[in-house]
Amino acid sequence: MRGGRPLRLTGRDPATGRTLRVLVEDGRIAEVRATDEPAELWLAPGLVDLQVNGFAGHDVNAADVDETVVTELVHAVWRAGVTTVVPTIVTAPEEGIRTALSAIARARAADPLVAHTIPYAHVEGPFISAEDGPRGVHDPRYIRRADLDELRRWGDLVGMLTVSPHDDAAIDLIAAAVRLGVRCAIGHTHADPAQITRAVDAGAELSTHLGNGAHAMLPRHPNQLWTQLADDRLYAGFIADGHHLPADTFRAMLRAKGIERSHLVSDTTALGGMPPGRYRTAVGGEVELSEDGRLSYVGTPYLAGASRSLADGVATAISMGDLTLSTALRLASANPGRFTGGRGVLRPGAPADLITFAWRPGDDGMTEALELPALGDEAAYRQAVAE
Repeated sequence: MRGGRPLRLTGRDPATGRTLRVLVEDGRIAEVRATDEPAELWLAPGLVDLQVNGFAGHDVNAADVDETVVTELVHAVWRAGVTTVVPTIVTAPEEGIRTALSAIARARAADPLVAHTIPYAHVEGPFISAEDGPRGVHDPRYIRRADLDELRRWGDLVGMLTVSPHDDAAIDLIAAAVRLGVRCAIGHTHADPAQITRAVDAGAELSTHLGNGAHAMLPRHPNQLWTQLADDRLYAGFIADGHHLPADTFRAMLRAKGIERSHLVSDTTALGGMPPGRYRTAVGGEVELSEDGRLSYVGTPYLAGASRSLADGVATAISMGDLTLSTALRLASANPGRFTGGRGVLRPGAPADLITFAWRPGDDGMTEALELPALGDEAAYRQAVAE
């Protein structure tokens, strides 16, 4: 809320360990000052999640999704440290995709804070591979050929599209989408290396949860994973939940792509942040959420999506990738923030989307320790974000 009282925050800098004092005015960071005073909590930019299908029981892909669901999803991810979220709509009939987009648009129109938190929507599919393996858990009934007219009918809220460039129609769609201002990501694909390169030439700039959404068995070389890792024009997202990628794979991929071109995503479903147990889903039937956050189809070894928050992904990435806290946070804030207008940074002039949290080396999660500034007082928190 502009013109309100200044907000002062204090916490340890993950990069240096020194205490930072931050002054917030009119929803933006006005001053950052380092001191030698002790601080118990750490202070960092809020996390930026480019892939959230749902969380804490709120599902943007549900048939009955409305603006209340979207608003409650925003509040749920705030409590888990995410201050910028890109709701992700998966493969569905066109009517279903447009219903979800309409709900997101209404929620943004009704609340400036929700509008700030959600910069745009990500549509993951329906123009992806229909083959088992690459399609993941996407409903094969609704996977279809790339269609520019359909993309246009979705409207301007779509800011990112995941597509499989396995044919000329998909590659042509990427070129047209980029001209319309839609960022394109390669994912859920059986495209060959030459098609991957053509997609990047056409304007694709991201890889969606690289290492997943692929065949279980690939040629040793060449294959589409090597091509995406090797092309410096592509930025790669990774799910660091300890289940989607083994530690060795995550570490090797991160080193191949480089920290600068990498970021973390949660890819959570509506079961993210829910208690362990068995659940029934609209697509896929009965699933089981284990104590360690593995979400799988009952009686099978197959994953049914992701359930751990992005904050937990930061903690897991530290151990899996042998990373510092500062680097892991960068992978979940400034790096994905480059795709949301430069968010995820702590410097004067930036939006005051900040989190404070407790963390110790060896922790396997951050979510329970996170404390968002003034979350208990929504009016004060509104002051801490740009409207």
